Amino acid sequence: MAFIKEEIEDLKIEEAFNVKHEDAEEQTDLMPLKEESEELNEMQDKDQFKKHNDFINGQKSFSYSQTENTCSQKRAQTTRTRRHFTCQQCGKSFNQQRHLKVHVRIHTGEKPYTCNMCGNGFGRKESLKVHMRVHTGEQSYTCPQCGKGLTQKQTLITHMRIHTGEKPFTCQQCGKSFTQKGNLNVHIMSHIGEKPFICQQCGKRFTQQGSLKIHMRIHYGEKRFTCQQCGKHFIEHRNLKVHMRTHTGEKPFTCQQCGRCFNVKGTLKSHMSIHSGEKPYTCKLCGISFTQQGSFNRHMRTIHLQN
Repeated sequence: MAFIKEEIEDLKIEEAFNVKHEDAEEQTDLMPLKEESEELNEMQDKDQFKKHNDFINGQKSFSYSQTENTCSQKRAQTTRTRRHFTCQQCGKSFNQQRHLKVHVRIHTGEKPYTCNMCGNGFGRKESLKVHMRVHTGEQSYTCPQCGKGLTQKQTLITHMRIHTGEKPFTCQQCGKSFTQKGNLNVHIMSHIGEKPFICQQCGKRFTQQGSLKIHMRIHYGEKRFTCQQCGKHFIEHRNLKVHMRTHTGEKPFTCQQCGRCFNVKGTLKSHMSIHSGEKPYTCKLCGISFTQQGSFNRHMRTIHLQN
């Protein structure tokens, strides 16, 4: 039994030696492949390193070129920013010549864009586009309080001041406030006394060219705006607009003290004198004062004109 055990252990040692020897031979046979692989890897590393250097150099060149272009663009942008186009009449400056060209039309009165439906002229193409909504009936904006449809966003903002009572534009001379800047500008002319636009037929003077143009329709008998419900004609679109409220029942002007509503702003203004006690219309013949001009006119007809 001891002999067999020793023989088995010798066999194991010999098998282990043979395995190690075969591994060594196999490793010896793989040496050329390993050296070839290492040489190939080294060549690839060199090639990769060369490409990397070329990429870095190219990137630096591109970065330098890009930086140079950026600097050139900034210089050009600075040059354009410093260049101004100034109006010779009012001194206002613009950064683009086309903006100055449009602005000058305010002074010259040029209106190259004409409405084919009503003949109104406009200095800007965008203004004509917005105006066309009057004829098409397109109303892109709606008042959240009264549901009124409006053609422009700015018109909606201005309209909302009716509900809020906001009047952000104030006359520095008399303290009167307005919802729109344009109304303030027209009002200021009443202090200056300037009315440069004169009717050639009756001599009446106006502060705005648009007012003179509307006035001329009285002489021509022209009534371009027609109510689609009753056929009544009007000289101005705003008169048609107010008239339409008689059909729709709309009353957008509300008294903040008693809640009574009116379809015309002037009627609300007259109504407010009831709360304030103001009577601005006084008869020069008998001294009686009235809160509304209509009441004053009726007084003159029924009392004094009969006598």
